[in-house]
Amino acid sequence: MKFLAYDAYVLKLIAVVAMVLNHIAIGWAEILPLGVILPLYAVGGLTYSIMAFFIVEGYRHTSDLKKYIGRLLIFGVVAQAFHPMILGDTAILPLPFFNIMFAIALALVVLFLYDNVKSRVLFWLLFVVACILSLIMDLFIVSVLVPLLYHSIKTESRRRTVPGVVMGLFFILSGAMIAAPAWAMYAAGDYAALQEFAATAGAMSEYLILAVPTFGLGALLGAVLIRNFNDERGKRSKWLFYVAYPAHLAILAGIGIALGVVSASLFGFAF
Repeated sequence: MKFLAYDAYVLKLIAVVAMVLNHIAIGWAEILPLGVILPLYAVGGLTYSIMAFFIVEGYRHTSDLKKYIGRLLIFGVVAQAFHPMILGDTAILPLPFFNIMFAIALALVVLFLYDNVKSRVLFWLLFVVACILSLIMDLFIVSVLVPLLYHSIKTESRRRTVPGVVMGLFFILSGAMIAAPAWAMYAAGDYAALQEFAATAGAMSEYLILAVPTFGLGALLGAVLIRNFNDERGKRSKWLFYVAYPAHLAILAGIGIALGVVSASLFGFAF
C-alpha cells in the first residue's frame, strides 16, 4: 500500500527522531518517570535497524570507502566531546564507551574484509576481533553484526527483515537474561532476596529489567519499516545523520547542564 511505503529520507528522519528520543530517556533518566523513559527508550531500538541498512547501501555505492570512513571518524571525534555527558555513566548505561560513529566505521571495515578476504576462516577470525573491539563501542556486538547481515543475506525480502529481527531478539533475550534472577525470586516467593537484589542494583534494576527488552521491540519495528522501503531516495539527506548526531548530543548536554542532570565535561573530563 502506497501510504505504508517510505523513501530513504523519511526512514532516515524517523531514525534520527527516534535516536533523539532514546538519548533523552538515557541522558535525562534522573528527572524522568519510568513510564516516560520506557517508550522513549523503546523507539530508539528502530534507529540502528534502519541506519545499518543505509550504511550498507552507502558502502555498496560509495566511490571512496576511505573518505566514507574518514567522515565518520571526524564526526565521531566531534560527537565524543559530548557523548559521555548523555550516554556515559547514566542510570541506564553505567559505563563510558565510544560513540556509534566509531562503531559504524568498524562495521564498514568488517564489510570490506567480508568482500576481500578470500579465506572464510581468516575472515571469521577477524570478525571475532572486530566483535571484541565493538565491546567498547555503542551497541556493542550488534553494531558490527547487523550491517554484516544486511550485506551478506542474498534474498532481498529476507535481507530487509532478518537483521532487524535478529537485533530485536538479541535485546529482548538479553533483557530477559538480565531480568531472570529477579523473575525467579519473585516466582519462588523469595521477596527478601528480591528486595536485596533491588537494593544492590538500585535504579539499574528497573531500567535493565524493563528498558532493554523494550529496546528490542523498537528494533523489530525498524525491521517493519525497512521492509516497506520503496527504493526511492527522496530528499537529499547525505549529511543528515553526520550533522544530527554530534549536534543533538551537544544540545541535550547543554539542556541537561541547565537542568542540573548533567555534569559539564568534554570527552569525559569535567571542567
